[in-house]
Amino acid sequence: MILGIVTGQVWATRRNPRLSNKRCLIVQPVLPDRKPTGQALLALDVVDAGPGDCVLVNKEGSGARLIFDDATIPVQAVIVGVVDRIDKAASSSK
Repeated sequence: MILGIVTGQVWATRRNPRLSNKRCLIVQPVLPDRKPTGQALLALDVVDAGPGDCVLVNKEGSGARLIFDDATIPVQAVIVGVVDRIDKAASSSK
């Protein structure tokens, strides 16, 4: 799973028929403190995420295809959750 922030949407007038009616969003991976890390990626959205939302991304092709119940859909990453809050455990100093 990847933690990320939605930074935009990709619009395509021509696309693979298996991607019809699917939203493709741009996601910037972030650390738990929401600092950007790594390169942005494209992910199909199944949870109605929007710009600025903190999201969980499943970036694994076969798992992504299971979500759509389609073994031939050309997808590698899917937004599977919108994050409401991140609680980090306090470290103990001994």
